[in-house]
Amino acid sequence: QVQFVESGGGLVQPGGSLRLSCAASVLFFSRIDMGWYRQAPGKQRELVATITKGFSTNYPDSVKGRFTISRDNAKNTVYLQMNLLKPEDTATYYCNRVPTADRNWGQGTQVTVSS
Repeated sequence: QVQFVESGGGLVQPGGSLRLSCAASVLFFSRIDMGWYRQAPGKQRELVATITKGFSTNYPDSVKGRFTISRDNAKNTVYLQMNLLKPEDTATYYCNRVPTADRNWGQGTQVTVSS
């Protein structure tokens, strides 16, 4: 069964940094494209970073230049380095497949950006 376990969230001041990790229990991890999603209270879940099996990355304008996604196929793990954090980055962050997410979502990790 597919499982994602996110970690690394926390409370950080504006301008600060966090590094999120996602351990994926999925067959043939190295062959699938992965992404980080986030969902803020009262808002729809949005995709904030993707990385292909070929290590190509993509970001929406809202996080481009501040977030960096990476993967370690030997550890079945995806990372999200977040710099220059803003209050509007506050959300629960999840990882999952892209472009079609698996129905089994992890518990997510909470990121709160506040002074």
